[in-house]
Amino acid sequence: MAVDKTPVLKRCRSLDLDPTFLGYDKKSKRHSTRSGRKVSEYGLQLREKQKAKFIYGVLEKPFRNYYEKADRMKGMTGENLMVMLESRLDNVVFRAGFARTRREARQVVDHKHITVNGQLVNIPSYLCKAGDVIEVREKSKSLQRYKDIVEVTAGRLYPEWIETDHENLKATIKSLPTRDQIDVPVNEMLIVELYSK
Repeated sequence: MAVDKTPVLKRCRSLDLDPTFLGYDKKSKRHSTRSGRKVSEYGLQLREKQKAKFIYGVLEKPFRNYYEKADRMKGMTGENLMVMLESRLDNVVFRAGFARTRREARQVVDHKHITVNGQLVNIPSYLCKAGDVIEVREKSKSLQRYKDIVEVTAGRLYPEWIETDHENLKATIKSLPTRDQIDVPVNEMLIVELYSK
């Protein structure tokens, strides 16, 4: 399984992205961008795509597949793409506060700690639907790891579309998110322009 091992803060700097969107508290030192260099239209589009891929931890081929699927769906392609990325299981685990970062959420899913509607699921890219119940499996609930995670994530704001029960390490997806409920700083229209060339 291919995984992006780029140093997070370094990548955040290059994409001009705040690490808090990835669940990291550290501040990325801001370097002034090279003055006088104008970024081309293609450069802007490419940066938005790289930003989305980096935030959700998706590599190029699966990302293109998401785009093609979003393009076939009804409605706006860009919004469909963002909703699909947001409803990935690893992202839902992160949003529900069962992991400190999306990378940790991916690992939690990979290591078979998560059930969806009572069934064990270890595929981070599994797309969740409205009404799904995501839960840390019984065996894992007593682990110190989850006590530590809940302590760290307790003060986090949870999205309206997820109902979280921290006591029982359980989350219910009330509905799929709308674009307004996704607080990721990505301009999906530029991604659509890039792929539709």
